[in-house]
Amino acid sequence: VGKGSGMVHPKMATVLGFITCDAAVGADLLAAALRSAVAESFEMVSVDRDTSTNDAVIAMCNGMSRAPQIASLESDAGRAFSRALTEVCIDLARAVARDGEGARRLVTVSLGGAPSTDAARSLARSVVESNLVKAALFGADPGYGRIAAALGARAAELGMPLAPSDIDVALQGTPVLTHGAPTGASLDELRVKLRADEIVIEVRVGSGAHAAQAWGCDLSYDYVRINADYAAVLADGPGGAVRRDQRLDTKTPELKTEVLVSALRYIERFAGTRAVVRYGKTTLARRDLALRFAEDVRLLSAVGLRPILVQAGASELVVTSLARLGVRAVGLSGADGNLFRLDQSAERVSVDPDVVEMLLAKHYVPVVVPEITEEMEEAGAAAPSVDQLAAEIAVACGAKKLIYLSDAPGLTVGGMLVSEISAEELASRLEAGGIDENARPLARGAMRALRGGVDSVHLIDERTPHVVVAELFTETGVGTMVR
Repeated sequence: VGKGSGMVHPKMATVLGFITCDAAVGADLLAAALRSAVAESFEMVSVDRDTSTNDAVIAMCNGMSRAPQIASLESDAGRAFSRALTEVCIDLARAVARDGEGARRLVTVSLGGAPSTDAARSLARSVVESNLVKAALFGADPGYGRIAAALGARAAELGMPLAPSDIDVALQGTPVLTHGAPTGASLDELRVKLRADEIVIEVRVGSGAHAAQAWGCDLSYDYVRINADYAAVLADGPGGAVRRDQRLDTKTPELKTEVLVSALRYIERFAGTRAVVRYGKTTLARRDLALRFAEDVRLLSAVGLRPILVQAGASELVVTSLARLGVRAVGLSGADGNLFRLDQSAERVSVDPDVVEMLLAKHYVPVVVPEITEEMEEAGAAAPSVDQLAAEIAVACGAKKLIYLSDAPGLTVGGMLVSEISAEELASRLEAGGIDENARPLARGAMRALRGGVDSVHLIDERTPHVVVAELFTETGVGTMVR
């Protein structure tokens, strides 16, 4: 068992570790093995460079395995025991780093080429300790210059000669510095790789024979929030657990004022606005996402925005979730009031908005599914794509916004998320084949909607809770906006 989140640094700070096993090891040998294991694990972790007096790692062996007594750590059994103990400690140390306060990513530094073990360990820790490196990694920025700077500063403290030409750095397996010179690796591709849950930094600092690993985490906004007002952002959770209290009441008066004023401005902007929201199978398959999506719809309706929902598949999950929250929703298909008609190829869809208008007038939320009538099937027609149908409904109903939710964070170009793109550039990229195959139906739907008078189209990740509110009620949004 390992415990630690904040105030984590070599000499362990607030870290606690408890390890039990059934090997037959004497206390003196166990203590020696534990000191060696801790030196390679817990002492190689840093979250925030702060320390305290409250730390300990305790190992206990009861001998219940009935295996022969380990008489020496130099024996085969002793070496195997030491390796196993070290591996357990490393696993716990990594877990502590991953659970750092506000952390989004685990950072692993593997360093080689050092003149001594102590130098290797200190240099490896210098990278995970650097606030500049940690902040860059939070933003998925390949800040290899900051890595080199951290190494150089620590080498100077150690009195160790280190020239820029001695330094090689690789990020996520991609070399970025060779003999101190940039390799010309694609920064856009690196940024995509740096969004992973774990970031691996490989470093060489010369031709020495010694190596070490260190672990840390990125430096996020949440770390600052947690430590800016520590008592206010913690609350008791179920079973005695401590959790972060995200309520606005726990924030500073200045932040509360800023948030509320910004929210009221968005409410004023969107009051009476119609928005078509197309959501996919992920929302329909996960009850937690369906409920949070329904909460977003309820909130949008409460502030005067008029949502029209289009879902990819026949499911009552969202309608049921809306009903639980007191939102009156009605499911519609092609059989209801001749809502839509299409040719046999389903390439052209015409929408009659009368039934939708009637529901909106009575303050219902329409939920449209792309199902067709038996007569349409007998005539050889195929159901329209949900992306195409959502665009046509947005045009026919005079919606100002069309929101596509899918299993992607938005539109990516060259591996990078595009936060905003013009209709002209999107059309050009679509024609040139510069849009990912999975995103092309969304891009075509966006173009149709914009040509039909819709003000903006938003492509966002439906796997993220409350993503619709985050997209609409923030200036830059969280996905891609096309207009």
